[in-house]
Amino acid sequence: MAGIFITFEGIDGCGKSTQVRLFTDWLVKQGKPVLVTREPGGTPLAERIRRVLLEPVEEEVYPLTEILLYAASRAQHVAGQIGPALAAGKIVICERFVDSTFAYQGYGLGYDLALIKELNHVATGGLVPDWTLLMDLPPELAAARLHGRAGGEDRIEARGLAFQGRVRDGYLRLAADHPKRIHRIDLGDRGVEAIQCEIQRAFQCRFPDLLG
Repeated sequence: MAGIFITFEGIDGCGKSTQVRLFTDWLVKQGKPVLVTREPGGTPLAERIRRVLLEPVEEEVYPLTEILLYAASRAQHVAGQIGPALAAGKIVICERFVDSTFAYQGYGLGYDLALIKELNHVATGGLVPDWTLLMDLPPELAAARLHGRAGGEDRIEARGLAFQGRVRDGYLRLAADHPKRIHRIDLGDRGVEAIQCEIQRAFQCRFPDLLG
């Protein structure tokens, strides 16, 4: 049986990691084989590229440099982790994937969307998620969450509210362009448990035969 590839997307501070953890725990309790991973990262080499991308540096990092680094990390990740897990019939849950590059480097920084599409098609071998959950939260609320988080902001998070607003707008455009694949979750001021319940219900509607 072929695996299922599920991605979680959203601006920084929207709570993706918490929902990924809860969703994974639920699937495991259903007896499903699950691989949880993230981007950038997911393999030892890809995690090294992650540090290069997110840690502050003393020189300007140009958009094309970012795009190529993300694509390199993603190529290693797909070949070394995601692809084999899907071939083994696992449910792969990935925090961020190609949609993040469109939203952040494309809509956020204004870089060429066609080039992003071409580079990532090569990097992933054309792999597209079966289902994407967009955790949608206004940048002001997300920023408040980040403010109280230990460890401070990384280089991308430090770009500010206006940038995060453009990223969110980009995500909403992607959702409008791919309504069958991208399921938007309106976070608002809802609690973690209520959001997770919606995710689980949506999963059962999207894959009605999987849980039996």
